[in-house]
Amino acid sequence: MPFPLFKTTDLEEDLIYWIAVNNVLSEYLEPTRKIIDHFSPIKKVLSAERKDLLSLGLDKKTVGVLLSSKSLDQAKKEIDWLKKKGYTPLSFRDQRYPALLRETFNPPLVLYCAGRVETLEKPSVSMVGARKPTPYGRAVAENLASQLASKGLVIVSGMARGVDSIAHWGALKGGRTIAVLGSGLNNIYPPENRRLFNKITETGAVVTEYSKDRPPLGRHFPMRNRIISGLSLASVVLEATLKSGSLITARLALDQNREVMAVPGNITSKLSQGTNWLIQNGAKAITSWEDVVEEFPEPYKEQFSQKKHKMKEIGPSLSPREKIIYDLLKTDSITHIDELVTASSLSVPEALSVLLKLELEDMIHQSPGKFYQRKL
Repeated sequence: MPFPLFKTTDLEEDLIYWIAVNNVLSEYLEPTRKIIDHFSPIKKVLSAERKDLLSLGLDKKTVGVLLSSKSLDQAKKEIDWLKKKGYTPLSFRDQRYPALLRETFNPPLVLYCAGRVETLEKPSVSMVGARKPTPYGRAVAENLASQLASKGLVIVSGMARGVDSIAHWGALKGGRTIAVLGSGLNNIYPPENRRLFNKITETGAVVTEYSKDRPPLGRHFPMRNRIISGLSLASVVLEATLKSGSLITARLALDQNREVMAVPGNITSKLSQGTNWLIQNGAKAITSWEDVVEEFPEPYKEQFSQKKHKMKEIGPSLSPREKIIYDLLKTDSITHIDELVTASSLSVPEALSVLLKLELEDMIHQSPGKFYQRKL
């Protein structure tokens, strides 16, 4: 490795410069590897000749902001805020910076981390997909994330609406998860995921390369995808159109020499076009957690293949009424309460009571409008 790694205590004085440079380059989406290789220590960037920075491919606007005194002032404020919140900034040369991400072509100079930093070094699998998944997509995302997490793998995703959030919640049932934001830690997006943010940080981590108040701008999300794939041994795509951002993550994973996998879907669904296209072009089709682990490099493949997976036995504990309702529900589609009442010959209060019990047992999922679906 052409550069030394520093212990945390060695970084405290230098950290302000890493943050100052990172906060400028992350906004203008400039390649960071050239900066890392060219300047040591990093503070030399802020006193460099304009022509030297331009020669590295930085544009005039970026150079102007870098050389402004405001960059250091803002970095000092950032550090003060991070300390108050108990969040951890990791510079590229911090020994705790995730090793897999460090290997990539364009890694963040700084990662801001809320939660448990040690999670970033655990073997991980990323899961991404549609913002509005089908019931089939919801069921597969939750089940697959839960099973992989129960094996000790960390699930990485973007905490977006849809498959991302479902994968995070599924992972939390069996283990830990990492969320990668396209905004600052003081600007959680989408806002309704504040509860998910808090839950993830209890056992896992939420990370971003963006300064605390940075809004969720559209250009941030394709860039944050490189972090999602860069943290992971493999990337799994569940339900995606041909123009989906999830395919960007898949392409980035390939560029980073990581495995790309996809869950096959209904050939008549637009949400399956992207995943089926990936499979046609070489991505592995997966239907279980075993399919994912089989593609890991050693020693990870052997490590995770040997672990035993215990499925929850649910059939014998069901009452006659519960079994009637449960058998009427499907894993790949949703069923309305009226249809369940008609098919079961139960009254509405009886059916609702049974459905509530099944939901509390985590056997079914309720969608808006009193639609229900069996979990895998």
